[in-house]
Amino acid sequence: MKVTLFRQHGGPEVLEYTDFPTPEPKPGEALVRIRAAALNRMDVMVRNGWPGLKLELPHINGADGAGEIVSLSPPLQMYPFGEGPGVGSRVAINANLGCGQCDYCLSGWDNMCRNWHLLGETVRGTYAEYICLPVRQLYKLPDDFDFHKAAAAALVYQTAWHSLITRGQLKAGETVLIVGAGGGVNTASVQIAKYAGAQVVVVGSSADKLAQAESIGADILVDRSNSEDWSKAVFTATDKRGVDVVVDNVGTTFMQSLRCLKKGGRLLTVGNSGAPRFEIDNRYIFAKHISIIGSTMSCLKDFAAAMDLVVAGKLHPVLDKTFPLKDAAAAQERLWKGENFGKITLSIE
Repeated sequence: MKVTLFRQHGGPEVLEYTDFPTPEPKPGEALVRIRAAALNRMDVMVRNGWPGLKLELPHINGADGAGEIVSLSPPLQMYPFGEGPGVGSRVAINANLGCGQCDYCLSGWDNMCRNWHLLGETVRGTYAEYICLPVRQLYKLPDDFDFHKAAAAALVYQTAWHSLITRGQLKAGETVLIVGAGGGVNTASVQIAKYAGAQVVVVGSSADKLAQAESIGADILVDRSNSEDWSKAVFTATDKRGVDVVVDNVGTTFMQSLRCLKKGGRLLTVGNSGAPRFEIDNRYIFAKHISIIGSTMSCLKDFAAAMDLVVAGKLHPVLDKTFPLKDAAAAQERLWKGENFGKITLSIE
């Protein structure tokens, strides 16, 4: 099969479009012919490498994907949500890999699995023509649903849903601030917050990205290129009330996010695109009764809930640009430079 892989960590030049053995499904797994993959910043971080990251090299990037089931290897476990997909079914891939056997998995919290993996991070991913996965990791798509939309939705919508709805307990009538306008999780968060009945404030880096955020539902737009301390602009834009919830997956912006929150507010985070280490003033947390709530990906039921809304047309994946698989390096550069609005996808034909 054709893949894009890397044999050592480094810049985009280490990515290689080449042949690789087609995997064979283990018992309980499906062999999926991937038609579209989608990029995440994690792909570039894994390619660059970090101390302590252990990979089987060569490594294949990619958490998101959609395609058709080619074969199934029995015995198949009971599918957790209705009728399971069969050979020929169009499916979206759930990159959150729980073991299915530990206490967390058995209680429905597989994103807290004791032997948790993320597809494309610690195991080989979707920049490939084929992949093998347990059937529970596959969401059955309608026959006419676009593969690129499915791939673009799979990781970011479950992540945003679990953070905002399950962990953050977002309520209708609340105000949500989203730090950053163009990324996949953030565009998903705008739509999910609006679906939940919230008012949405977006802080963006340019008028163009803010206009695009407005087109998918953002109510209040704050251009951080006009003000280094955008927390004052948010406070003013909310009639000096502040916000109930902040979605901050940058990390280094936590202090400004904390200033934007009302007393009793919640700061939600699923990542650290700015840096993993930074300094915060603890007085803001205890004096304002603030909760900082972290999460990673979602459990199986939240993945299904989010994808149900996507295929029903109630949530709309935002597509940026599509590249052929052989041009994955150029796709990653576009993502890393922040030139995208929404998800970049790869066509695997």
